[in-house]
Amino acid sequence: MSASVPALLLDWYDRHARDLPWRMPPGGREPDPYRVWLSEVMLQQTTVAAVKPYFAAFTARWPTVEALAATPEADVMAAWAGLGYYSRARNLVKAARAVAELGGFPDTEEELRALPGLGAYTAAAVAAIAFARRAVVVDANVERVVARLFAIAEPLPGGRKAIRARAGDITPEARAGDFAQAMMDLGATVCTARDPRCLLCPLSAVCLGRADGDPARFPVKAARKPKPMRRGTAWWIEREGAVWLVRREGRGMLGGMRALPDDGWSARADGSAAPVAQALGLVRHGFTHFDIELSVARRREPLGEGEWWPIDRIGEAGLPTLFAKAARLALA
Repeated sequence: MSASVPALLLDWYDRHARDLPWRMPPGGREPDPYRVWLSEVMLQQTTVAAVKPYFAAFTARWPTVEALAATPEADVMAAWAGLGYYSRARNLVKAARAVAELGGFPDTEEELRALPGLGAYTAAAVAAIAFARRAVVVDANVERVVARLFAIAEPLPGGRKAIRARAGDITPEARAGDFAQAMMDLGATVCTARDPRCLLCPLSAVCLGRADGDPARFPVKAARKPKPMRRGTAWWIEREGAVWLVRREGRGMLGGMRALPDDGWSARADGSAAPVAQALGLVRHGFTHFDIELSVARRREPLGEGEWWPIDRIGEAGLPTLFAKAARLALA
């Protein structure tokens, strides 16, 4: 089976590849490593639909890795606001500066992994797609395709070792980048999480999950633990058409971002503020490992080191989504 998979999949990809702004079509010119890397960082735990406008804005503003490297981190963080997982943006700047210092992107997995923020997946994806290196690229879509193709029944996360081994078995030497993107496309459009479209799948004849009779049960996942709920307070401090914004510490939740002052809530603990009389309401937001209910309250005096930001330009402050919700509530 392993020998037939690349030929079947690449033939399908040549006819059905998705048209994405960071991708070269099959048989097209060589991809720009900067655009490949930028897209892969943005796509980590984020949908294609959410990434497209950010990718367009970033590449218009910073068309090369050198341009990005020369930009203050605060400007990049503000442009990233709303995309989430903000450590990606901080590492983006660090990696861009490292690449600029090197004079260009390294072209092997090992060297790419030495760059800030490039883990095993991203390094493999850039090596394969941008530099045609044979690399085993396994994201969530590929994980699902391989688990079904080989009917791997060991529950995640333990089953990932077997999935990666099987992905290595079917990754070809030639057209490794197209193969990686074909696997991603197959998982995103055909071998979907719910209701896989087996009749349209180029691998259906060799898929052990389909032969099993219930391909949708793969990959087998352990039961989810409920996420904890955290509670905190954010302060809306307004004066003469401006609002007081602080810069969050560089490390930790939403590090380096502008935000409303708050009471020190974190992923591990509620905030310290007692209920207040001037509360404007609650906003709710979900992070990866917890949810939060944030009370938004008025206050007269500024808290912490910060700046007065014009309220009519609040959309330019680059507030992360949680605090953007809080600002909208205060202004409603």
